[in-house]
Amino acid sequence: MTPKDLALALVVIVAWGLNFVVIKVGLDGLPPMLLGALRFTLAALPAVFFVRRPAVPWRWLLAYGMTISVGQFAFLFYAMSVGMPAGLASLVLQSQAFFTLLFAVPMLGERFQPAHLVGLLVAACGLALIAAQSGDHAMTLAGFFFTLCAASMWAMGNVITRRIGKVNLVGLVVWGSLVPPIPFLLLSLGLEGPVLIAASLRSISLDSILALVYLAFVATLLGYGLWSRLLSRYPANQVAPFSLLVPVVGISASSVLLGERLGPLQYAGAALVMLGLLVNLYGGRLWGRLRLA
Repeated sequence: MTPKDLALALVVIVAWGLNFVVIKVGLDGLPPMLLGALRFTLAALPAVFFVRRPAVPWRWLLAYGMTISVGQFAFLFYAMSVGMPAGLASLVLQSQAFFTLLFAVPMLGERFQPAHLVGLLVAACGLALIAAQSGDHAMTLAGFFFTLCAASMWAMGNVITRRIGKVNLVGLVVWGSLVPPIPFLLLSLGLEGPVLIAASLRSISLDSILALVYLAFVATLLGYGLWSRLLSRYPANQVAPFSLLVPVVGISASSVLLGERLGPLQYAGAALVMLGLLVNLYGGRLWGRLRLA
């Protein structure tokens, strides 16, 4: 990877890692479902007028938007509004890698490798340790549970993306962002009510506006735009490991900017989750070399 592309990869990781801190800032001024509606409205408009629609049937575009956008972020925003710290959210959300494996077996006919099972068990132990300290250090069990739900929706979106096949990722993200605003608005009307929506919009702060701009243009359009460029130029197994740095940035940024601190069990759990992700990513190659040795 060239130094320029390496720098772009690091830009994406920092943008996505800081994303969780920005979500917390956004939730301080806006209810979660309204935040989702506004985020994806900004991500879709006016970008759809400048980005060509990917060659994807509308049913698949709808499925993509309802899972990876509506499902993932409805659960994530709600989780962070009911007690999931930003740093831990960035980590627990990476369990999507294992949900993707679980969904891909029945839906895509993929097979488990021994390394996948070991990585899954190691990460599951880590998540159990994190959950065991719920209630401490500002994390609630509800926040933890809904973050896992968000990870499962991201994973379902990954499976749908694989079924769609090779398309322009920027186009898929932009046109997929047309799907979430109406479902999010309906959720906001049902769960938060028109009175809270009107009050939130009337009193929206500069911090909330800047958070929305960041979520829509930096985390969504810039992040996925650069990521798609890297995937188009390098093998996926060379690009994918950079995503392991997202929780590192997320936990560090939330500690510095939000004053979040992890408890001992949460640190141990975080280490096991990261180890499980590494085993999942690299264990297959190591296992193959050991068998050939």
